[in-house]
Amino acid sequence: MKYFLTGATGFVGGRVARMLRDAGHDVNALIRSPDKNPARALAELGVQIAPGDVTDKASMREPMEGVDGVFHIAAWYKVGARDTSPAERVNVDGTRNVLELMKELAIPKGVYTSTLGVNSNTDGEMVDESYRFDGEHLSVYERTKADAHKIAERFIADGLPLVIVMPGLIYGPGDTSQVRETLIQYLQGKLPMIPRQTAYCWAHVDDIAEAHIIAMEKAAPGSTYIIAGPPHTLVEAMTIAQEITGKRAPKAAPAGIFKSMAQISGVVEKVIPLPPMYGSEGLRALGGVTYLGDNGKAKRELGYNPRSLQEGIEETLRHEMKLLGMG
Repeated sequence: MKYFLTGATGFVGGRVARMLRDAGHDVNALIRSPDKNPARALAELGVQIAPGDVTDKASMREPMEGVDGVFHIAAWYKVGARDTSPAERVNVDGTRNVLELMKELAIPKGVYTSTLGVNSNTDGEMVDESYRFDGEHLSVYERTKADAHKIAERFIADGLPLVIVMPGLIYGPGDTSQVRETLIQYLQGKLPMIPRQTAYCWAHVDDIAEAHIIAMEKAAPGSTYIIAGPPHTLVEAMTIAQEITGKRAPKAAPAGIFKSMAQISGVVEKVIPLPPMYGSEGLRALGGVTYLGDNGKAKRELGYNPRSLQEGIEETLRHEMKLLGMG
């Protein structure tokens, strides 16, 4: 089979590209910077590099033409960033461009990567695919991905053979997100405290990548699947990390402290740039929130079987410790 892939130099997209090549499939990958190391690494795997950008619809036409399926994984995801201008162009306009072209070229099937973030804070509820959030999102990332999710649903309603997958928190070796930054700060003893109640569905990147491919191969067009991992609070995750590494877990603090800090940061960041995780948006999206989704449908219908957090986080922490020279 031959597939077109966006986001191939990213965390999940890179894994999907590798798995597809390992399975013997041809891959056309849309790459903004073909001369940089991530693109060269893909080329060494036999991936066909197609210079272009999801914000430039014309750049995708030739590499998408004649493929058997499309994986649209590319996204802007920098919660707490000072410059959020790319969010609308990449997440919303980019998704519309990909799906419009998929329809014009009559591509047989596509998989679109949404996120549990479209549901924002679920207030401790484990929601399923039928859940709809209609409040105010906590970050620009959430809001723009929610808008893109609605665009994908409209294309499905118009007959596009698309499957939507919704990961939760994704971790693993090779991450470049704030999840990795948090783990590194923990390992270095620089993470002073974490909020109680905050909880995520933790999935190893390889499980998420495999779920994308299973969705392409098995899922019925028009379906949506939560492909999140097992639920754990941040406190539970850090306790597991302590058991693995022997390094003391950060102190658990009331969520209200983080909400107060977010208000203070909102004033300070107008004058002084703050790291994303300590800015108002980053703290607001952290303090006591839960991003929880039930992956039961994916387990039943697709055979999705994500690993435990204990197994996945140990591999990840060992990887980061080696990079930090900690053994």
